[in-house]
Amino acid sequence: MLADRLKTLAPSSTLAVQAKAKELRAKGIDVISFGAGEPDFDTPERIKDAAVQAMRRGQTKYTEVGGIPELRAAVCAKLKRDNGLAYEPADILVSVGAKHTLFNLVVALINPGDEVLVPSPYWVSYPEQVRLVGGMPVDVETAEATGFDLDPAKLRAAVTPRTKLIVLNSPNNPTGAVFSQAALEAVARLAVERNLWIVSDECYEALTFEGRHVSIASFSPEVKARTIVVNTCSKAYAMTGWRIGYAAGARELIRAMTDVQSQVTSNPSSIAQWAAVEALSGPQEQVGKMAAEFDRRRRLIIAGLNALPGIRCAMPRGAFYAFANVSGLFGRTWPRREGAVTLKSSLDVTGFLLEEARVAVVPGKDFGSDAHVRLSYATSDALIAEGLARMGAALAKLA
Repeated sequence: MLADRLKTLAPSSTLAVQAKAKELRAKGIDVISFGAGEPDFDTPERIKDAAVQAMRRGQTKYTEVGGIPELRAAVCAKLKRDNGLAYEPADILVSVGAKHTLFNLVVALINPGDEVLVPSPYWVSYPEQVRLVGGMPVDVETAEATGFDLDPAKLRAAVTPRTKLIVLNSPNNPTGAVFSQAALEAVARLAVERNLWIVSDECYEALTFEGRHVSIASFSPEVKARTIVVNTCSKAYAMTGWRIGYAAGARELIRAMTDVQSQVTSNPSSIAQWAAVEALSGPQEQVGKMAAEFDRRRRLIIAGLNALPGIRCAMPRGAFYAFANVSGLFGRTWPRREGAVTLKSSLDVTGFLLEEARVAVVPGKDFGSDAHVRLSYATSDALIAEGLARMGAALAKLA
């Protein structure tokens, strides 16, 4: 009955974990969730006030499909200020969150059979969106020993005559990796040499804890011409529910993506757009304060994870995720009342932690690594400490 394209579609595991945790809480079960991919901070008051003022001014109607001129101009100013990138408003598309931006891109760019190189581990939606339009995602492994940095040699080896696009995500979800400049420069050379497109998902740019974020589009005019820079207001300004993402790139491609959007959602919320103008254009001090808090929390959770038997975790350099290697638990026995279970996968470990420790984490399988689980440390110190303590107590019960 359903379309064939849904036969291979995997639902979002991160949203599924959040839903399961909420379901258990609704039953009165105390669950600590490390699943959410969103800041636990509230949206700054200045941004909320801008939304209220927009409503009072009557700015509640349809807008231009690709975003109000004021927001597209604010995006241009932000990209110039923070990334040294010069764009004009006609080079910008504003969408209903960065996930929507990325889907507009694959619809506009990828033909059935086109190959898209996706460094692994990856955010769960990259390969699924490519498959939905008939493209072929190609996993390109990164190594935990390098902090999950890009491997340019493996990317080059994966290129075929059907390759059209390389997906970059730095800082990275789920690993927290920040790709090195040397690796990015090698990828830039490859893209120019082989006439490939690059999508640079920079949603966690503001949460770069070591060094400074560098956009691959800033390397040269030739690289910029082949790069679509994608960003969002969700992470830096704690605006996940406002659903504002944006893309900057070649005008012809942005126009095509806008045409796609015109037939799907039309414009993002007019009120959220005016809030985003304030977010991007107003004072930025709160962004730095939030980043400093996440920086402190990452050290807390990584130290705690590495103290747990059978678990090790590389220090993330950005975002707010810990990608913990749990393969040291495989082969150990969980003595459940319903019958003993031998842990063999990230799904087994996730089920064990939820049932035995009342801690929700996300299995790494859907991110491209079944040896890992993802934990978001976008939560309080007290919940991080309690969650780690519960995990330790549960692990002690493993045979």
